[in-house]
Amino acid sequence: MSVRIAIDVMGGDHGLVVTLAAAARFQEAHPGVTLLLVGDESQIRQELPQHGLREGDLLHVVHAPEVVLMDESPAVALRSKKKSSMRVAIDLVKDGAAQAAVSAGNTGALMATAKFVLKTLPGIDRPAICTALPSMTGHTHVLDLGANVECNAEHLFQFAVMGSVLVEAYDDNPEPKVGLLNVGAEAIKGNDTVKAAAALLEEGPINYIGFVEGDDIYRGVADVVVCDGFVGNVALKTSEGLAKMIAQFLREEFNRTWLSKAAAVCALPVLKRLKNRLDPGRYNGASLLGLQGIVIKSHGGADVQAFISALGVALREIEKDVPRRIDQRLGQLLNEKEMA
Repeated sequence: MSVRIAIDVMGGDHGLVVTLAAAARFQEAHPGVTLLLVGDESQIRQELPQHGLREGDLLHVVHAPEVVLMDESPAVALRSKKKSSMRVAIDLVKDGAAQAAVSAGNTGALMATAKFVLKTLPGIDRPAICTALPSMTGHTHVLDLGANVECNAEHLFQFAVMGSVLVEAYDDNPEPKVGLLNVGAEAIKGNDTVKAAAALLEEGPINYIGFVEGDDIYRGVADVVVCDGFVGNVALKTSEGLAKMIAQFLREEFNRTWLSKAAAVCALPVLKRLKNRLDPGRYNGASLLGLQGIVIKSHGGADVQAFISALGVALREIEKDVPRRIDQRLGQLLNEKEMA
């Protein structure tokens, strides 16, 4: 299968400096993948030699004269930036020229543009942002992480189905455990929306294990954790802040005295392994699930290795044909509802 990935090389905090370096290293690791570099062609072509890149059968430059700014409103980006690198990359997916688009640009604009251009799959009301977070047992996929701040029970049910299908495909896990994020594991806990969603999930075609709490995400109790975008985004940003605080505290304590500095030298191999296990770059690349195409959101501040991870997520979803799998599962559900 010929794989083609469109990259918004202008998006994010670092633009071409990161995206072209990542493209070069990714292509070295995956020489059969065709990359479409979307952005200002003069700037891209000027920078290609510095990264050892050359246009050819597996590397194409696609001109896009506009850029969506990181603080630009989704509405303005959608109406006024129809030739932006973000929009053109997604258009390539719609037209079949690429099988996935990857961008580190404005999250709101990316979601709005992707939904407008690609549309949602039948049976999906709203796309959701899903990514993997590290856990004691490996990783846990969490959705939604900010696309939908207000959700009803049906939306949460749809997120659960999409997340379950994603993990089935992505991790080759035939029966992923799905938990619903709540303020407690007891059935009486939670608001009306969460309780109503739990009732739907208990009857759904997934391996639903019940309510889970915030710490269960990192304990690896579930393979998929479902919540609305408001809760998910707060949980994600809180986790990122906690990780930074712990790292800062470790640095301060190891630098406090000459003895602690000596201990730091002895502990360096362990600290490096810990850093690698917790490195957010390893988990960079959030899926915009529920669309009729694959769109991956990279963190805006991603470095080269982190952006490579996002490209890897796109490749994996292409190989596993994730949108088709979700569409098939939802089609089965719709048929069952019609027959009921």
